[in-house]
Amino acid sequence: MIRILLLLALAGVLLHAQPIQDELGDWQPPAGEARTSPQVACASLRALTGFEFSVISAVETPADGETAAFCRVEGLVAPEIRFEVSLPTSWHGRLLMTGNGGYAGENLRAPGRQRMRDAIVSAGFAHAQTNTGHDAASEPLGAFGADPQKLVDYGFRAIHVTALSAKKLAAAYYGVTPKRSYFMGCSTGGRQALISAQRFPEDFDGIYAGAPVLDFVGTMVDYVARLQAMAKSPISAEMLRRAGEVIYARCDALDGVSDGLLEDPRRCDFQPSAHLPKCVANVSGACFTEGEIAFLQELYGDVRVGNERVFPGWPLGIEVPGADGRTGWYHWMVRDSAPPIAEMFSEAFFRYLALPRKDPSLRAVQVDLTAVVPQLKPIRELLNATDTDISLFRDRGGKLLMWFGWADPALNPNMGVEYYESVVRRMGAGTPDFFRLFMMPGVFHCAGGPGCDTAPRLAALIRWVEQGQAPEVLVATKKLPDGKVRSRPLCVYPLVAKYKGSGSTDDSSSFVCGVP
Repeated sequence: MIRILLLLALAGVLLHAQPIQDELGDWQPPAGEARTSPQVACASLRALTGFEFSVISAVETPADGETAAFCRVEGLVAPEIRFEVSLPTSWHGRLLMTGNGGYAGENLRAPGRQRMRDAIVSAGFAHAQTNTGHDAASEPLGAFGADPQKLVDYGFRAIHVTALSAKKLAAAYYGVTPKRSYFMGCSTGGRQALISAQRFPEDFDGIYAGAPVLDFVGTMVDYVARLQAMAKSPISAEMLRRAGEVIYARCDALDGVSDGLLEDPRRCDFQPSAHLPKCVANVSGACFTEGEIAFLQELYGDVRVGNERVFPGWPLGIEVPGADGRTGWYHWMVRDSAPPIAEMFSEAFFRYLALPRKDPSLRAVQVDLTAVVPQLKPIRELLNATDTDISLFRDRGGKLLMWFGWADPALNPNMGVEYYESVVRRMGAGTPDFFRLFMMPGVFHCAGGPGCDTAPRLAALIRWVEQGQAPEVLVATKKLPDGKVRSRPLCVYPLVAKYKGSGSTDDSSSFVCGVP
């Protein structure tokens, strides 16, 4: 059972993320742009084995009617960083590297990853990916963290050395280096994206950071704090959903239209203690007990350890049901017959990654945050992507597009907003010239939820890098249960989509970006 849950947690980002075809939209290389063909045989790349990396195999993969022909290279960077670089035989000169999910360690031959790779090379990109230096099958979740080198590889080294290896392989195969290099990732992949901009500004020209777990350590502290609050004051998935009904009834129309979305949840003045129906004699039912209200107050409030604020409170609106009818919190914070993912991830962190002394039996409810939070500085330096000085990336012309779903139940959207605002404070009013944030109302983790979760974000990034077209508005879409397609504009933060007062509320043309 735990193995099944682990696979769900690790594969979820890939299986539910937006297909590359949707990310690219109608983007095509400029008309007349020359394609590059291989200058050497695929198998000859095996001779590149040296001190930097070992090439395990280099195999030609013929076209099959759906997937273009490409050279598939499997390699290893010591000690255990496995990577795959796929080089199309008709190349438009761009490299696209994709990131990981959860604690990574994925099998690069997994069907979901292969489908993603095939779509990318068929779009003419050279593609790179890595397992980040460990195998989740033998070291599940954070078990690899007991090895200092594997922890560093997961934290930041694997993405960097894989990018360098991919460029060297491309240069050998085509006779030229990539004209542009891009990174795209969500969740852990989003953290890897920001790490690349902060630590390795030369690696990529354009970086796409989806729902990044940028404050990895703060997120794990937050999970533990919420789980301990829930242990003290339990609440069910059903009661979370009912709280959502009250929240949306109160605040859905604040953005000018009642559509099951909160355009900016921070505008909602909902308070559990004031606005939820309270049970008489503390008996649960269609009302909320004192304990349930106390938990919700803690959920929406900041995590504090002593006098220090260590993580922001969660935004309202995640309680809304998804396509399966369950609250957005289901799987991540509550689950009927298995530990929620927040428990699995945070226990792995405090058992193997957080502290010098490893304790494989430690439970989340046993973690003494007052004692351990002051000891977390070393692991923050390894894992967090919170450095607000990305001037080196800016100065070399790099572009960074970050996005977050406002209803993300896995990673707190306020974490992303606060990071972006901190960068603006440090780097000034010119920050949007190279770094832009898009918030997606009603969207769960990386995809899903009632919000419009499909948008050509990668295409927007490429046009920004190559044509200087900074993205002002992205049109996102969502297929509704009745088969119709809703579209909405995604606005550059801090702007939001505002209804014009007429026209279909399922048509993006009925909205305009404006000040909240």
